[in-house]
Amino acid sequence: MNVQRLLIVILLAQVLTACNTVQYYGQSISGQLSLLWKRQDIQELLDNNEIDEATRDKLKKVLGIRRFASDVLLLPDNGSYTSYADLGRPYVVWNVFAAPQLSVQPKTWCFPVAGCVPYRGYFSRDEAQAYADTLKQQGYDVYVGGITAYSTLGWFDDPVLNTILRQPEPQLAGLLFHELAHQKLYIKDDATFNESFATAVELEGVRRWLARHQASATEFRQYEILKQRHAEFIALLQRTRSQLDMLYSGELKTDIKLYQKTLIFSEMHRNYESLKKTWNNDNRYDNWFKSELNNARLVTVGTYHDYVPGFQALLKQHDNDLATFFMEAEKLAQLDANTRRQRLMQN
Repeated sequence: MNVQRLLIVILLAQVLTACNTVQYYGQSISGQLSLLWKRQDIQELLDNNEIDEATRDKLKKVLGIRRFASDVLLLPDNGSYTSYADLGRPYVVWNVFAAPQLSVQPKTWCFPVAGCVPYRGYFSRDEAQAYADTLKQQGYDVYVGGITAYSTLGWFDDPVLNTILRQPEPQLAGLLFHELAHQKLYIKDDATFNESFATAVELEGVRRWLARHQASATEFRQYEILKQRHAEFIALLQRTRSQLDMLYSGELKTDIKLYQKTLIFSEMHRNYESLKKTWNNDNRYDNWFKSELNNARLVTVGTYHDYVPGFQALLKQHDNDLATFFMEAEKLAQLDANTRRQRLMQN
C-alpha cells in the first residue's frame, strides 16, 4: 500500500469520526481500512498450503486472469487483485439507491474522489437500511443492494474478496476486468459513462478469455446464452423505465400517476414471466422481483447499461483493437456530458 495515502486515510479517519455530522465518511474510511488490513498475498497463500483446495484452485485462476487483464486487455498492471481478503460476509458494501416517487432520475451524492454518483455505500447493511429508511420517510423510492466488488480507482491495491470467489470462472474474470476498467478510465460526475465503459470492457474481456483458453463450444455457447438472457432482461427493464418516464412527464394528476405506476410495474412482472418461458424457465432473475418494485430499482439498471451498445460499436469501428478503443474512449471523456451522451447513444 502507498504509505503516504495510508497516513492520509488514517488522519482523515481520526478527524472525521470525531464529528457527528460526517459519520458517513468515518464508516467509509474505517470500513476500507478494515478491508485492507485483511489482505494476504495470493502467491504466499498458495505457497503456504494454508487454504482449502477449492479456494486454492480459484486463487490460481485469479492470478491467471489478472495477468491476462494486463497483458492482453491492456488494463492497469499494478498490485490490485494480487491479494485476497476473506471478509466473512456475502457482500463488501451495501449501496443505497433512491429516486423520487414520480421520476426515474436518480438522487445523487457527491464525494471528493468518486465525484457525483447515484448511490451511497455502507460497509454495514443495518446502516445502509437505516439511511434508506430516512429517505423513504422523505418520500423517495429506495432500494438497498448488496455489492460483491468495487474499485478504489487505483488509490489502493484492491484485494480479491471472498464475496466474488464463489463465482463461475467467466463471471469471476468479468468482475475483475470490470473493476480494473474503472482504474483505466474514470471521470467524475458521470456514473453512466463509467459503468457502461467498464461493462463493455468486461464483456469483451470475457469473450477473449474464453477464446484464449479454448473453452469448449458448449461452454462458450452457455456463456453467450446467459449474456443474451441478461440483455433481454435489461431491455425489459429499460422499456419499463421509458414507460414510466412518459407517464411522469405527462399531465395526469398525481394520484392517477401513482396508480398507473403500479400497473406498469405489474405489467413488467408479467412480461418477465413470459420471457422466462422462452428461457426454459431459467429463474435466475426471480430474486429481483422479491423486493418492492420501484423507481430506485430501475435506476441501477440504466446506470450500468445505457451506453454499453455505444461503446461496443466504438470497439467494432476500430476492428476490435483495444489500444485504439481506449484512446477513443479517452477522447469521449474529454467532452461535455451532453455531447458524450449524444455520441454514445447514436452508435
